[in-house]
Amino acid sequence: MDLSSFVASWQEYSKFVIALFAILTPFAAIPIFLGLTEGRSQRERNLIAQQAVLTVATVLIVSALVGDLVLRLLGTSLDSFRVGGGLVLLLIALSMLNANVSAMKQTEGEASEAEGRSAIGVVPLGLPLLAGPGAITAVIIQMQKGHGPIHGGLIIGCIVFVCLLLWGSLRLAGPIGNRLGQIGLNIMSRLFGLLLASVAVETIATGLRNLFPGLAGAG
Repeated sequence: MDLSSFVASWQEYSKFVIALFAILTPFAAIPIFLGLTEGRSQRERNLIAQQAVLTVATVLIVSALVGDLVLRLLGTSLDSFRVGGGLVLLLIALSMLNANVSAMKQTEGEASEAEGRSAIGVVPLGLPLLAGPGAITAVIIQMQKGHGPIHGGLIIGCIVFVCLLLWGSLRLAGPIGNRLGQIGLNIMSRLFGLLLASVAVETIATGLRNLFPGLAGAG
């Protein structure tokens, strides 16, 4: 592999890490995490954070491994999935820009029901609040951009790395929330929402160009 190819590959995986971290939106999840764990000890909060991160890692790694099989069983092309998945990412990004949690991640009914759950680290924090449709879509699309065990291992490595960042964010949710405040958390959410919106537009554009080659010629 020459230097230019290495740099291009490094940039692609780096972009995936940033996009996945933005999709998981730990800054938007921190207020919800603190609300759901209100009155619990720090030890209990750490356990819930661990449950949530393990759930996210499991869901995303399984999605990476079986995503290709799911697409083939459904008879859906990768480019069609890119357009549909890009729209999902764009809707989530727009919610982040408004400093809201997307309804695709958690509805009001699910949030209300979550208050009575004991294993809130698994549901709703891990799934669907963090590892929602957007994260699963991003993983499947990224997995389809390459082939072979090295590419698959790098994707899984990226997922594990982002999950470690997520774990650290949730374990420090109290100090982060106190330091940034609601306004600071909203600003961070909007910044990541802007990054995610650009990724979503690029994903949609790539899918449309491949589905309709004439669009590329028209440009």
